[in-house]
Parts: sequence; structure tokens; C-alpha cells
Amino acid sequence: MGDQPIISTPTGDITIPDHSNTRERAHEMGSILSRVIEEGKRDVPENPAPLVCKPQKLESWRVFKIMAEFVDGFDLLKNFGLTATFFGSVRTQPGDPYYEAAVELGGKLAKNGYSVITGGSAGIMEAGNKGAFDAGGSSIGLNIRLSDDQSLNKYVNSSFTFDHFFVRKVMLAFASEVYVYFPGGYGTLDEFTEILTLVQTKKINPVPIVLYGKDYWDPIVDLFKNHLFAKYHNIDEADLNLFQVVDSVDEAYEYIVKNVTC
Repeated sequence: MGDQPIISTPTGDITIPDHSNTRERAHEMGSILSRVIEEGKRDVPENPAPLVCKPQKLESWRVFKIMAEFVDGFDLLKNFGLTATFFGSVRTQPGDPYYEAAVELGGKLAKNGYSVITGGSAGIMEAGNKGAFDAGGSSIGLNIRLSDDQSLNKYVNSSFTFDHFFVRKVMLAFASEVYVYFPGGYGTLDEFTEILTLVQTKKINPVPIVLYGKDYWDPIVDLFKNHLFAKYHNIDEADLNLFQVVDSVDEAYEYIVKNVTC
């Protein structure tokens, strides 16, 4: 199979039904998805090109691949009960205080019955997995396939590697009873504001959101308080209470144990 997808004309010309009756729409959509899946699973290219421009026709192979990742992701996550998801920089090295704190916290949570989920790569992700792995707990990695190799760390004992960031983010968003954010870059901030928005808009139930490291997070919290809320009124004051900043492993652990209610 070449790099270019094979797009069949019938799929490209499909019209999505728009019925007010939810059950009728679900039936029609189910029929369409069945046809798309049958076509798509035959046409997935070995090396899909990145999606840059909006496709002019429905790419059945792309729909199939996205749906397959959702199925595989949810199928993996259903095997675990109480879970904690760790986020943070891939650049944080062993010996760094934040790395060692993530190892310690992952271990303490694993000993208390939590599975630890991370993005499965290096840095804080590796640290959280290491803590759980060394403690004999479930250590899960939801990795992403990138052009510069982002391999799984050696402390993962269950994993899945995604091609689509947004599918991976859905898995991370619905995976856990608590979300712990260590210092990180754009990806960590993106994942933090994603969960924050889902809780704020009540798309997921309120869950503990823990920000580890006051030196890193306090300037960002000040931005929320003084810029978004006080000056521009773009968030409510109550939104400032959706997360908790902590500065030690014990503080983080005690807050999690006290506030996880699932």
C-alpha cells in the first residue's frame, strides 16, 4: 500500500443524516459507520501523511483508524480501577527534585491501590511509571507516535501507542480519579487546561487536579487570578478553586487521598 489513501467515491459522497429523533439518527449513523469501517480497514496507508488541509472527501481509512484507536484505548483502560494520571516535562532528568518527587508519589499511590497512568515516555512520565513499577503496582503508558522517536520507558507494564494526539487526550481525560501536573512545557499546559475546561464546563465530574511545585505554578496561577479573573473577568472566581497547588509529596498524597471520592 502506498502513502496516499485510497478514497472510494461512494464514501466521499455520503450525506450525514440530520434528524431530530435521536434514535433514528443513531440508526442511520450506525449504518454509515459500518460502511465506512468496511471500506476504511482495507485502505489504511502504511505511512499516513499528516492532515494539513481539509480533505475534500470523507477519508474512510482515517475514520477507521481514529475509531480503532478509541476502541483500543478504552479497551485498555477498562482493565484498571482506581487510577492517577501524571503529566510533566519529557526533559526532566533523574536526580532532578521534580523527577524524584514523581517517583516517590507514584510509589506511594501504587501502594495505596492506585494504577499510575502517564504518557509513557521519558522525564516526569518515566518517573511516575518508575514509582508505580518499583512498588509492584500497575504502570500504564499512553504513548504518542512522533517523528522524533518517543519510545516507551522501561517501567511501563501496560501500554498503547497512539497516532492522534486528540484521541490520546480523550483517553487521558477519562482515565483517572486524580490528575497530577508537574512542571512541563506546552504539552503539559495543554493537558492541564483541557482537564480544567472539562471540569469547569461540567463535561466530566469534578476530580482533584493537583499542581506540583509552587515555584513553577504560582506565576501561572497569578495570571489566572490577576489577568483572567480580576482584570478581564474571563473566568469566575469559583474557577480558581478547581485545582490545588502543593509543594511536597506528603502534601500531594494527603490531598489526593482526602479528595478522591470515586
